[in-house]
Amino acid sequence: MLRKLVVLIAVLSLLAVSCATKTQTGAAVGAGAGAAAGAVIGNQSGNNRTGAVAGAVIGGAIGAAIGRRMDQQEKELRQIEGVEVTRPSEGEIEVRLTSDILFDFNSAALRSESRATLRELATTFQRYSDINYIEVDGHTDSVGSNDFNLDLSKRRANSVRDYLVDQGVASRYIVARGFGEAQPKSTNDSAEGRQLNRRVEISIKAREDATASE
Repeated sequence: MLRKLVVLIAVLSLLAVSCATKTQTGAAVGAGAGAAAGAVIGNQSGNNRTGAVAGAVIGGAIGAAIGRRMDQQEKELRQIEGVEVTRPSEGEIEVRLTSDILFDFNSAALRSESRATLRELATTFQRYSDINYIEVDGHTDSVGSNDFNLDLSKRRANSVRDYLVDQGVASRYIVARGFGEAQPKSTNDSAEGRQLNRRVEISIKAREDATASE
């Protein structure tokens, strides 16, 4: 049993080292999964220290795998026309769509021409359903009352979320939120600035229970 454990640790160590630059992306997720696996190994071997070491190595390997998956997902999202993709952190991808493309003025009903873009996003999200947790955030400019803008941003975020779910994205791993005019990207004193502020942002993060099957 101990010999098998040593071999397992050696193999996982090589995997983790070969992808060292990617482990940052899934570090937190990998640590949690590795700790769980280490506890099992420690219990079976009767040595908690051995389990902790194995857990750390397993966590690093899982983190590296999640990192590779996130990097690949970012590349695929950048191929979709009509969206702006950024990487705020190693463990997060952000997709921005302007509300002018998605909706008519003061409406939360998706425009027909915007649905093709959302279908492409949904197709990509489904390929990474083993790791994704998705937040859909609606934002507005400052034209109109605070209450109206908050409600509009919520309804728009829900419209995007519901359409993505209709296209096959798992409903339990996607949430919608509205922020109204509270988080502007630019000034509301110009038409260009207001257009930037009218937006829907989709944040993709690795779930805590992700295992990154490759």
